[in-house]
Amino acid sequence: MAKQPYVHTNPTLEPLTIFFTNSCLSSKRLVSMFKLNVSMKRIYPLVLAALLSGCAAIDTQPLPLSQVEGSTLGLQSSQISWPEDQWWVRYHDPQLNGVIEHALQQSPSLQIVQARLRKAQAAVGSARAVQLPQADADYNLTRQRYSERYSTPAPYAGSMYTDTSLRLNIGFDLDIWGKNRALYASALSQEEAASADIQVARNALISAVIQSYFNLQNALAQAAMLKTLEQQYQEIQTITEQRINAGLDTEVELQQARSSLASTRAQQLQAEGNAQLLRNQLASLMGEGPAAGEKLQAVTLQLPAQLLPANIPLELLGRRPDILVAKLGIEASQAKIKAAKADFFPNINLNAFAGFLSLGADNLLHGDSGVYGVGPAISLPIFHGGALNAQLHARQAETDEAIAQYNQRVLDSVREVADAISTIHTLEARQQQQMQAYEAISVARD
Repeated sequence: MAKQPYVHTNPTLEPLTIFFTNSCLSSKRLVSMFKLNVSMKRIYPLVLAALLSGCAAIDTQPLPLSQVEGSTLGLQSSQISWPEDQWWVRYHDPQLNGVIEHALQQSPSLQIVQARLRKAQAAVGSARAVQLPQADADYNLTRQRYSERYSTPAPYAGSMYTDTSLRLNIGFDLDIWGKNRALYASALSQEEAASADIQVARNALISAVIQSYFNLQNALAQAAMLKTLEQQYQEIQTITEQRINAGLDTEVELQQARSSLASTRAQQLQAEGNAQLLRNQLASLMGEGPAAGEKLQAVTLQLPAQLLPANIPLELLGRRPDILVAKLGIEASQAKIKAAKADFFPNINLNAFAGFLSLGADNLLHGDSGVYGVGPAISLPIFHGGALNAQLHARQAETDEAIAQYNQRVLDSVREVADAISTIHTLEARQQQQMQAYEAISVARD
């Protein structure tokens, strides 16, 4: 079942803006402004009704894509605890464990996605802050001369006065249509996706380390085997030379021995070169210089008794972090659609101001210098040349893209798992045939 995005529903977070202002308005003008505010309260319902009826129209769009279901892919639902978190310890190789732990601590690839998570967490903080009270304070002092040919009455006209203001602003966004809540939900999904991305990078790093480590051990084993084979061919060449001196062999046998020795030496050099490249690769994965790879020793690998469970259930596939990232991308895109739809409706905030105003700083904090007022701030989208619909269509297309990416990721994951299982079964069969061939050769030698 899809996780529902968090939606903040605190009804007490109503937009309010309080201004403490010190201005140059006369007391008569302040009285007239107050009367105007009182009269405006009577027509606010009519204004609001008119604004609501004049919202921009939303274009209809085709139904979005649907997510692929696991049942259509032949996956069964069952509970399973495989694999464990540190599954690589089943190889019983302390050196491998140390390489993986070092890589998880020092690898720059993990540090990159960890920085992205911190960025996503900061975005969540910003989205949350929009829903919380906003407070600002400022104080202004201006020395100015008032014009004699403007609306300033005597005795202020033509004189110099000090205009001071002390203001405190406190604001809440009403968020009637849920735009901020939708953006917050989208930010939360993106944060969870960034957290899952860390697990994706972690799994990729561990897989790269283990694959390179096993390839290194294979190259070291090949180099050791070829070294032994080189010594044997060297002995064969020496014996062939002795047989030629004794008249028992010809130059043909000697050239064959020399060719086998040279070919073995070339293969040994190639194996040693591959091992050196793999040492460098492992050192890079550990976030270290080439010297770290030189410390790795050849070991005998031990495969766990059970490589895979009997079947691959749906829950196991759903635990893949890359699929979780794709799923969270859908949730984030769907939340952005809600935010885009909210732009078609009026943005309504409740504003209030209260404070002090006077000419001259000496009278600023007197009781008779106080002023206050309250009223809504309404912004109505009427005509934007189709920009709002274009923005909504873009968000809907992003959601379709996210769903398609999720479906593709699921299909790719099923294929990758099926390919891995097929490869393991093929290797097991080859190993069994090679063991039978080895046993047959051993019996023939005896």
